[in-house]
Amino acid sequence: MGSDKAWWYTVRMSDVMNTKLQTLSKPFSPATIRADFPILSQQIHRKYDLIYFDNAASTQHPASVIEAMDRCYRETYANVHRGIHWLSEQVSGQFEEARQLIQTFINAPRLNEVIFASGTTAAINLVTRSWGDANIKHGDEILLTIFEHHSNIVPWQQLAARTGAIIRFVGVTPEGEFDLDDFRKNFSSKTRMVSVAAVSNVLGLHVPVRQIVEIAHAAGCMVLVDAAQHVPHEPTDVQHWGADFVVFSGHKMLGPSGIGILWGREELLESMPPFIGGGGMIERVTVDGFSSGELPAKFEAGTPPIVEAIGLGEAVKYLAQFDLSEVSRHEESLAMRAVDQIRGIPGLSLLKGSNPTSGIVSFVFDRISSQDVAILLDRKGIAIRAGHHCAMPLHDQMGIRSSCRASFYLYNTPEEVDLFVKSLNEVVLKLT
Repeated sequence: MGSDKAWWYTVRMSDVMNTKLQTLSKPFSPATIRADFPILSQQIHRKYDLIYFDNAASTQHPASVIEAMDRCYRETYANVHRGIHWLSEQVSGQFEEARQLIQTFINAPRLNEVIFASGTTAAINLVTRSWGDANIKHGDEILLTIFEHHSNIVPWQQLAARTGAIIRFVGVTPEGEFDLDDFRKNFSSKTRMVSVAAVSNVLGLHVPVRQIVEIAHAAGCMVLVDAAQHVPHEPTDVQHWGADFVVFSGHKMLGPSGIGILWGREELLESMPPFIGGGGMIERVTVDGFSSGELPAKFEAGTPPIVEAIGLGEAVKYLAQFDLSEVSRHEESLAMRAVDQIRGIPGLSLLKGSNPTSGIVSFVFDRISSQDVAILLDRKGIAIRAGHHCAMPLHDQMGIRSSCRASFYLYNTPEEVDLFVKSLNEVVLKLT
């Protein structure tokens, strides 16, 4: 038991496997659950109650997540795996409990398919460097959408630069939906990977993931799903989707930053070479070389984000209390309330294709910069996002440099939306 893979056997797996994810035990009431989030009770600029509408970038944290992380630092922190002392055993069990909670939350078939990464970006880079470098050749094609986040564009562009592969982009219909006809037009016998966001972080549109997977798999093509904007808001079942890889981030689902998930099919992960080398990911090292460890250790080199993983596990516990379908409907109702009220603001236009069903509202003004709008709203205690939202190709296609984005989550209320619209009207009057 001296090898680095020993941790998988020395962790008290009997304790971990007895962990149950308690679901749907708490009524969903945004006005009530706001008390669970300490940051929401503060005033901004010592005058205004905080209205936080930047949830597509990062969400806030319930006290239970903060306390779980603090408790680990105070009571059980040590390095995980391989340690034979009490602290290491305790924290290793907590770390692996978080993995199992996530497995259950996304309905992953096997525990060892759940890989901890530092976020969605790192998870996609792992796939492009490991699976991509081993499988993509000159002339192969990679299919993305024009509305992808940069984290689902740049790593594929880097892979294409290394291999001579070709990247093609799928567009959006005039009605603001994923253009399935354009997808079929761009999909060819040379397509080796389709990598697509389940939900656009700018337009809020939903992608028909299962249909895309069926088309791709029928042609022997792989599919990666960026679920960063899906997992926090709607029930996610990776087995139902049938994709090969699914990635998402903790900081968008009430968890800490610096932690995310790569889920992949076991047989696929087994076939992939390890990406980062070092301690924790090996079975044996000699002067002549090394042999890699078993999953999930194979892709988790070095000291992992221990406390962050525990925090993510606690965030999953919190979210599992509620029916995420109900949460999604609440977010949609807030977005529709905002859209109905802001349509009449002079000079304001919703981004072409915007779909508020995902709780995201993106808009621009004719002669007012997005940054000026966001700055003046902040002075009233309202946090929105202004810029290109890490989606420059989409903004380029629309002929704009930046936009404003208000994004809603489970702790936001209709009253906040009304205050936002009132303040937005005041900002426009001041800037025109």
